[in-house]
Amino acid sequence: MTVPARLLRYLSFAALVFVGLQDLPAQNRFPIGGRRRRPTPSSARVARPASVAPMRKPSDLIHRQEQIKINQELLARLSPDNAHVVISLGKQRAYLMNGDTVVIDSPISSGKRGHSTPSGHFTVMEKDADHRSNVYGAFCDSRRRIVRAGVSARSDSAPSGTHFIGAPMKWFMRLTGDGVGMHIGILPGYAASHGCVRMPAQGAELFYSHVKVGTPVEVQAP
Repeated sequence: MTVPARLLRYLSFAALVFVGLQDLPAQNRFPIGGRRRRPTPSSARVARPASVAPMRKPSDLIHRQEQIKINQELLARLSPDNAHVVISLGKQRAYLMNGDTVVIDSPISSGKRGHSTPSGHFTVMEKDADHRSNVYGAFCDSRRRIVRAGVSARSDSAPSGTHFIGAPMKWFMRLTGDGVGMHIGILPGYAASHGCVRMPAQGAELFYSHVKVGTPVEVQAP
C-alpha cells in the first residue's frame, strides 16, 4: 500500500522532534499533549544563602577604657593649694596629683588628628561650671530646637531663622586662650575631640572641685 506523501512528511517531522527531545534535560522536556513538567523538590537546585556575620552592637565598637580610680583617703586630704594635674595623651588618662602621688586616675578623650590637644605646661586659666563652646555647637530656631547639629561658628553659615548655641562643656577648666580645656564629654576610647580634654562626669566634677585658677597642668605628648 502506498503511503501518502503528506503523511510521510508528518511522520518524518515527528521522528525528528522525538529525537531532539531526548537530548534535553528531563526537566525541560514537554510531554506529548501536555505542559512542561515542573521540577520536583528533589531535582530542583536550592540556593543556599551566604552566611552573614551578625550585626555588631554600637557598644561593641567603643573601646572600653579602664574606669576612673579614686583614692578616697588621699582625696579627703587634697586641696586646691596642693593639687596639680598631669594629662597623658598617649595613655588617654588624666591624673589629679598631690606631689608625686596619684589621687584620681581618670580616662579621657583628647584632640583627634588635625585638632590635637597641645602638649606642654599650662595653668588653669578659668573655671566655669556651666560653660558653652563659642566655636562648636548647633544652629537652633527661636524655640531652641536644633536645626543643624555639629557645626562650627567659624566656618559654617547659619540657615535662615536660626542662631548658634554652643555645645555644653560642664565643669570647664580652661587651659589655653583659644578655648582648649577640660570638661565633661563622650569617651569613645580614643582621641576624638576638637582639642579639648573630655572627661567622665564624675572625674570632671572632682577635678573641678579640687583645682583653682593657677593650678599647674602638664600635658604629656604621646
